[in-house]
Amino acid sequence: MHPLRLERDGAVATVVLDRPAQRNALDLALKVALRETLGEVAADEGVRAVVLTGGPEAFCVGQDLAEHAAALAEGPAFDTVTEHYNPVVTALATMPKPVVAAVAGPCVGAGLGLALACDLRLWSTTARLGTAFSGIGLTCDSGLSTTLVRAVGEQRARELVLLAQPFGPDEAVAWGLGGRVVEPDALLEEATALARRLAAGPTAAYAESKRLLADAAAGRPLAETLAAEAAAQVRLGATTDHAGAVASFLAKRRPTFEGR
Repeated sequence: MHPLRLERDGAVATVVLDRPAQRNALDLALKVALRETLGEVAADEGVRAVVLTGGPEAFCVGQDLAEHAAALAEGPAFDTVTEHYNPVVTALATMPKPVVAAVAGPCVGAGLGLALACDLRLWSTTARLGTAFSGIGLTCDSGLSTTLVRAVGEQRARELVLLAQPFGPDEAVAWGLGGRVVEPDALLEEATALARRLAAGPTAAYAESKRLLADAAAGRPLAETLAAEAAAQVRLGATTDHAGAVASFLAKRRPTFEGR
C-alpha cells in the first residue's frame, strides 16, 4: 500500500499522508514519497493551492520510532534530517503557491513541524499537539526551533520544547499558531474550500508575499525589505493579473486571476 495519496480537484492538490494504522508515522517510504510529491505539485503550474492532511484520525506523530530503533542498531541514524525532513519543510515553506494544513488527531514532533511550515492551518477539535523531542532525548528538527518561536514567542517555545508539554487546538490559536478550530466532520471540507479560494486568487502575488514575509521574519533589515518589496512590485506590476484586476476595479466587476 502506498503511504501517500495525491488527489486533484481542479487547481487544488490535496496531499494525504496515508499510514492510518501508524498514525502517519514518518517511515522512509512516506518521507521519500512526501519529498517527491511536494516537488511535483510545486512545479505543476496547474496546481494553484495545496492541502496537506493526514485524514480524519491523525495528522502525523513524527518519526516512525520502530524504524528508527532498527536503524540505530546499525549505527547513527540521523541522515534522514538532511535527506528528508529539511527538503520537505523547505518545499512547504517556499512553494510558490499557498499550502493549507488540515490537522486532526495527533500532530507532534516532525508532524508539528510540517503543520507550521504550511501557510495556513485549520485545526480539528480532535487535534492534539506537542513537540515530543525531549521525551526521547532529542532536540528540534523540521524547522520547529524557528517556526515555533516565531509563532508563540521564545519563552513559551522553551516550555513546549523542554517540557514536551502537549496542548490543544484552542491553545494553538490563542498562542499564535494561527488558523481556527473546526468540527472534525467539517475539517477537510473547510480546508478544501479555503484552498479553492486561494487557488482562485492572485497566486503570483501570493508567491511574492510568501518570500517577503519569510525573509522579514528571518530578521532582514528594513532597507533590504524595502528594496525587495520594490522589486516584487515591479515584477507583479507586469503581470496579467495586476492589469486585469485594476481594470476590473475601475469597471466595478470582480477580477479573475490566472496566476500570471
